[in-house]
Amino acid sequence: MSLSLRIQCGFLKMRNVFGRTSVFPATSSRLYSQSQDSTRPETSSTKNMMDIGTRRIFDGDHDLFRESVRRFFQEEVVPHHNEWEKAGQVSREVWEKAGEQGLLGILIPEEHGGVGGDLLSAAVVWEEQSYCNCSGPGFALHSDIVVPYIANYGSKEQIQRFIPDMVAGKSIAAIGMTEPGAGSDLQGVRTYAKRDGSDWILNGNKVFISNGWMCDAVVVVTVTDREAKAAAHGISLFLVEDGMKGFQKGRKLEKIGLKAQDTAELFFEDVRLPADALLGEVNKGFYYLMNELPQERLVIAVMAIASCEFMFEETRSYVLQRKAFGKTIAHLQTVQHKLAELKTEICVGRAFIDNCLQLHAEKRLDASTASMAKYWASDLQNKVATECLQLHGGWGYMWEYPIAKAFVDARIQPIYGGTNEIMKELIGRSIVRQKGPRSSLIVPADQFPHSGFQSRSAASSSRSCCRAPSLRLHQRHLVPSLHTTSCNYHPTPPGRSEQTLVSRPSHQ
Repeated sequence: MSLSLRIQCGFLKMRNVFGRTSVFPATSSRLYSQSQDSTRPETSSTKNMMDIGTRRIFDGDHDLFRESVRRFFQEEVVPHHNEWEKAGQVSREVWEKAGEQGLLGILIPEEHGGVGGDLLSAAVVWEEQSYCNCSGPGFALHSDIVVPYIANYGSKEQIQRFIPDMVAGKSIAAIGMTEPGAGSDLQGVRTYAKRDGSDWILNGNKVFISNGWMCDAVVVVTVTDREAKAAAHGISLFLVEDGMKGFQKGRKLEKIGLKAQDTAELFFEDVRLPADALLGEVNKGFYYLMNELPQERLVIAVMAIASCEFMFEETRSYVLQRKAFGKTIAHLQTVQHKLAELKTEICVGRAFIDNCLQLHAEKRLDASTASMAKYWASDLQNKVATECLQLHGGWGYMWEYPIAKAFVDARIQPIYGGTNEIMKELIGRSIVRQKGPRSSLIVPADQFPHSGFQSRSAASSSRSCCRAPSLRLHQRHLVPSLHTTSCNYHPTPPGRSEQTLVSRPSHQ
């Protein structure tokens, strides 16, 4: 059955590893208009915030898919996560099983080797990973942050070479942006690629790279024009593959949270890259980053709110069982009031994030709104984590309790994807510089869709219409990646063991 026919039928089907059928609702306007079921309960009125069959933005096909995804995480991820935390990485096997299940590359068009599902199906995967409290698999980063760069800006040859294996889970993707001296400050990027005939010679290093240890290919943010009048005019993206001469991975970094997620530093020493390793056009990398960041920040926001819902339900279950003063602590008014406050704030956040999902599905989510979502949801996640751990008392401080893991995992959320201080800066600038309904810092969706996957020719055509954002902003406040930090990290080459982490203020 052709893709267009399946869209007319209203869903896409894919066989999963358990021999069952997963349902992927097709990308269609019907999902956001007539098909919305106003009778579906919202989070505020459900018995459990993680119940299936809730929230009007979803439909029955999404529910069937959610059941399959939840089963996958419970059977293939949860039983192994403690072991992966000790190893500092997940198994290759779970990546391939996720690919067989159809959980990778959901948003990538079928003609590019992807699943061809809709945004809400991808959001189901993000949410279900948070609901199982297992942060190890870097599926969202791989599928919905890195692979879109290849799908949107890659050549036909790059798409055919990389995407099918990435969707199958046989090849793991990462993005290398953060450097020892460059987190939120893109001007600090020192990784440099110099032309050598038709090739490029790449030198530099990256740090805090999620999926970095296991990655088979990494999109590297690189300076290609040191003489550019503004940093934004001299940035390019390259696809660097594991095994290339001069490309080395440092040790897996030890973090306070995300224990099962492999995070590494990457070193590039005279790596010779062929011309076809360039992703998109030379010196256009900054604009590609600008147009993909709303989705990146939305991913963080969606997973943050889902984590809040998980922590709330975990805490409610605990206070209903924990006894003190002859009765369960759920009978204490102070506990009830705290739960009431938390649920209200989570439901308010959920309404906003669901609205952002719908906007993004319609290609109308702008950079400012995505920044609001990211900063608000990640701040709330840390507040909920702190309050819920407190309600657990001393047991909440024990690693075997899920709330302890959720607490430490939450702390990175306001840092990567652009620190929340930078999010507020971007929001503030859009307020004072706004002219009409759109900010001058945002490329209009009809000229350069944030989430639409285009052919290379279409992407090139739309890119030619883009007007440069305010370069005065980019000279000082450069766009951070998912792995942006406000720390100055001094790495050592492979083979040495001493590293130093020095705190410094965010660049603002």
